Amino acid sequence: MSVTTLPSRTLALRQQGWIARVFDYKPFLIVMCLTPAIGLLLVFLTYPLGLGIWLAFTDTTIGQRGIYIGLENFQYLLKDQLWWNAVFYSIFYTAVATFGKFALGFWLALLLNNHFPFKSLVRAIVLLPWIVPTVLSALAFWWIYDPQFSIISYLLVDVLHLRSTNVDFLGSPWPARFSLIAANIWRGIPFVAISLLAGLQTISPSLYEAAMLDGATAWQRFRYITFPMMMPILAIVMTFSIIFTFTDFQLVYAITRGGPVNSTHLLATLAFQRGIAGGELGEGAAIAVSMIPFLVFATLFSYFGLARRKWQQGEAND
Repeated sequence: MSVTTLPSRTLALRQQGWIARVFDYKPFLIVMCLTPAIGLLLVFLTYPLGLGIWLAFTDTTIGQRGIYIGLENFQYLLKDQLWWNAVFYSIFYTAVATFGKFALGFWLALLLNNHFPFKSLVRAIVLLPWIVPTVLSALAFWWIYDPQFSIISYLLVDVLHLRSTNVDFLGSPWPARFSLIAANIWRGIPFVAISLLAGLQTISPSLYEAAMLDGATAWQRFRYITFPMMMPILAIVMTFSIIFTFTDFQLVYAITRGGPVNSTHLLATLAFQRGIAGGELGEGAAIAVSMIPFLVFATLFSYFGLARRKWQQGEAND
């Protein structure tokens, strides 16, 4: 076959240099594009994670290189009542806050999915609690919960006259715990609402129109159309929400620092207190590593729940 009869692309490749041919090779181009992201993940995620796991099996302290001690740190944690309290509150904090964020976030997403004046402006305002730095939000709530200058206490005592004394939100264990949960819900609602709103806008309006022609009520349309169609994004958003909530640190540490009497410690704040403030890096790393099984369980639960839903939908379609 003569050169003039070759396809135009083949002829062009032969005329190019070897460097151009290498970069025109699709797998190589994919690897080149992913390499910077993989490098960043290795440096800022994989290495710290590996180092933390290694420290969990040592007796390292600040300023002193430790030695390998096996499972002693974890055996100590199993006997530590403060660690068990942190486990309990971490699970309770995550469960209640995630439920509150999803209930209110889904409701807000349904409202924002309607047509009303200044819809774009309202959607932008809804994002404010999420985009404001966490520490600023924590300071705002710290003032809201202040026993002397709380706006809530002012309304209850001086305006509505429902109480005779101010409310000490952060002075007792359970009020402090629920106060932190309320702050986390306020901050996390925008993420859930905007994410679910994006999912709602992918549902075809013709489905609702057909259901209305068949006489379906608003609840039936939500149950048989909205909720099933939203299951994939619900699983994804719930997974991220559980991870963000379970590993929360800034909000809790800025408002209560684990108090009163260590009743509001999450595993993340307890790990910081033991490892950095207390200088016991090995023990702090062990507390941080103890979070991994909970996170893996939450991720697998959401993943297999989504996979099961897809399997059921595939069976129904068949």
